Amino acid sequence: MTLIVGIPACTKTIGGLVQHATPARYGAALMGAAGALPILLPPVGDGLLQLLDRIDGLLLSGSPSNVLPQHYGVAESETPEWHDPHRDGTTLPLARAAIARGMPVLAICRGIQELNVALGGSLHQRVHNLPDRMDHRAGEGTMDHQFRMKHPVAVSGQLARIVGATEIQVNSLHGQAIDRLADGLVVEATAPDGTVEGVRVANAPGWAFGVQFHPEWHWATDAPSRAIFAAFGAACGAYAAGMRRAA
Repeated sequence: MTLIVGIPACTKTIGGLVQHATPARYGAALMGAAGALPILLPPVGDGLLQLLDRIDGLLLSGSPSNVLPQHYGVAESETPEWHDPHRDGTTLPLARAAIARGMPVLAICRGIQELNVALGGSLHQRVHNLPDRMDHRAGEGTMDHQFRMKHPVAVSGQLARIVGATEIQVNSLHGQAIDRLADGLVVEATAPDGTVEGVRVANAPGWAFGVQFHPEWHWATDAPSRAIFAAFGAACGAYAAGMRRAA
């Protein structure tokens, strides 16, 4: 059985032309650790919901862009140059629909923020400006330096069982973070400053987790990162098998 996981793409303007793209590392992690093939989903709005009948899982990837604050009831954006409304208009309804049907969902970085907003939560727009918070942004340097393991997170609940530990080291490349937690989400990982680093959708009929860090970067060398993708792949396999039996 070939598992297929959809990854909603971002809107990019390259050479004056609008294009759809996502970093290749997400697909590499899916193929290498989850046993699934990636397919890019263009950010064309909720018309894409029909494709949920053709895939076995949904991965909400990271991105330099931020969710428009209007989606969580805030009029003013503190990062007006960093938005992708076409992605918002695609991922928010996709996340809600996938969760409702029990499809496995893995949400990473921007993805965990989308998941929280899609279910009714809100975001800190500049978490590094808050009192007693760390600077979670990538900083300067090579990509390997930016994606280095940067700080520990305390892990609990089902996420702790997945990674096999109650504390892991993670990378950190985000300027925004969860503020008001959406109803139905349970926090299962936190940074030393209290920033939410992992959530589970407690009332989902299927497997649905979000992490603020980037396990796709270290899936080949870091056991907890690989375990997250392996668990996602296993959930996608179980979902696909159940759908076949139902058919």
